[in-house]
Amino acid sequence: MIMCFGGFLKAQTQPVPWTEAQVVAPDILAAKIVKKQAQNILILSVGPSAVVKGSVDIGMANDPQNLEKLKDYVRKLDKNKEIIVYCGCCPYDRCPNIRPAFNALVEMGFKNVKILDIPKNIKTNWIDHDYPTND
Repeated sequence: MIMCFGGFLKAQTQPVPWTEAQVVAPDILAAKIVKKQAQNILILSVGPSAVVKGSVDIGMANDPQNLEKLKDYVRKLDKNKEIIVYCGCCPYDRCPNIRPAFNALVEMGFKNVKILDIPKNIKTNWIDHDYPTND
């Protein structure tokens, strides 16, 4: 089982900074990956491991060094680029990694930032559904 590390209680009390329109269901992203319609989407893992096929492993975004790594990685990208971030260590509404990453991207001026809806964890909501994974 994948566990959240650090910031758990703090994350629970923070307001949700995204809108419903900024939440992507796993089956929708998985279908885009399978149909090869995700080439123009940057998928960033801001948690313990990059499980989703094609995702870039940034590391846990509650670590300031990894948050800087995230900023450096996207700094020169078009601000209209579609970016989907996910963690998967725990339910995203309590996740200590998703908020810092999402907020950093929005603060940098990215206009098309979304989160992957992980109601429980990456195993339950992605792997157990046989959605595409990095090998």
